[in-house]
Amino acid sequence: MALSWVLAALSLLPLLDAQSPVCANLTAMPITNATLEQISGKWFYIASAFRKPDFNQSSRMIHSAFFYFAVNHRDDTILLTEYLTIGDRCIYNSSSYLKVQRKNGTLSKIESGTEVFAHLLLTKDPKIFMLAFSLKDEQNKGLSFYADKPEVTEEQMRVFHEAIRCIGMQKSEISYTDAKKDLCGPLEKEHKEERLKEREGDTALG
Repeated sequence: MALSWVLAALSLLPLLDAQSPVCANLTAMPITNATLEQISGKWFYIASAFRKPDFNQSSRMIHSAFFYFAVNHRDDTILLTEYLTIGDRCIYNSSSYLKVQRKNGTLSKIESGTEVFAHLLLTKDPKIFMLAFSLKDEQNKGLSFYADKPEVTEEQMRVFHEAIRCIGMQKSEISYTDAKKDLCGPLEKEHKEERLKEREGDTALG
């Protein structure tokens, strides 16, 4: 189970209606090197709303989650490293790669032999972003929300809520994570210490 793709859709998405006042804070544009730099690093899964039953169920199972994007500009891929708290367990995944479709503004991943796509939506605030799914499909549409901190400001949450209204969904359909339920902090710390020891060892050998 993977954070960004537990909740993935199988179709490319149209651009959001740029003329809608409610959607004014959203941009759906081709992905550039600057875009990739902006989404590199550590992110927290904050909330999502999904109409598709299995996506909705999966999203509600995630109590807390954070992940890292490591971008490779040369081949337009992103290494996805995830830490998910589901139930009373921390689930770690460090072997997923996303493909970047620059012109379409999408990210994709192979799941069970099928390439699935998500449309990357940036806002005026570089500390948050969203992934949109099947926006023209009333039964399967969805939106997920990420931030660079485990808790967001009222203004950042307002941007997400406006986007939810923009795509024709209700706030009551949103499921939220809770950073206080995170069980992966100790494992992340352990991994950081291991990487530090490796670097120190490489330095000593050099």
